[in-house]
Amino acid sequence: MSAHAATGGSVPAPTPDAGRFGMWIFLATEVLFFGGLLTAYAYGRIQWPDGFGVASRHTDVLLGTLNTGVLLTSSAVVALAVACAESTSHRRWTGWLLYAAAALGLAFLGIKGLEYAQDWHEGLFPGPAFELAGTAGAELFYMLYYLMTALHALHLAIGVATLTVFGAGCRRGRPWANAHRIDIAALYWHFVDIVWIVLYPLLYLVNRHA
Repeated sequence: MSAHAATGGSVPAPTPDAGRFGMWIFLATEVLFFGGLLTAYAYGRIQWPDGFGVASRHTDVLLGTLNTGVLLTSSAVVALAVACAESTSHRRWTGWLLYAAAALGLAFLGIKGLEYAQDWHEGLFPGPAFELAGTAGAELFYMLYYLMTALHALHLAIGVATLTVFGAGCRRGRPWANAHRIDIAALYWHFVDIVWIVLYPLLYLVNRHA
């Protein structure tokens, strides 16, 4: 029997992790938000399967796949940064790894911007000059495509800024840039990556074999 128990003392309850809990609450609201868009996508896919297929085949699957690889790599780098932050002997690498992940996020945004410019040149923006206007459902597909990818890009930009701030904090030895807070920031980054993993097949791989 421990000395603490022998004296009749009670074991203190673990302190609630308010930061992590708050992040999970925030991510839950984001899931609901993206869930509404995915519901609209599912409705359009059921109503106009051929139109969605035709529209999807006009997306640049090469750039989409490249961006998927970029984000998966960034998630691995962020996970490594968290591991280094929790290790006394490797903590010095944390800031550089966070910078690297942020740079990969910027690369994703640059590639996405290039894809948007290509879509504009090919007349794939909804409107009077929409290239696939005669295909039922194609314009709805591209409305959802731009809405979902733009919102994802906004969330990714926030993540890039967050990782950059924590990277700078680590490099300068700021006490607020500790392993626990970096882990919470990593949770947000992984969520953004998961959203893209869901969007990628829905937007780029619809009837791609046809």
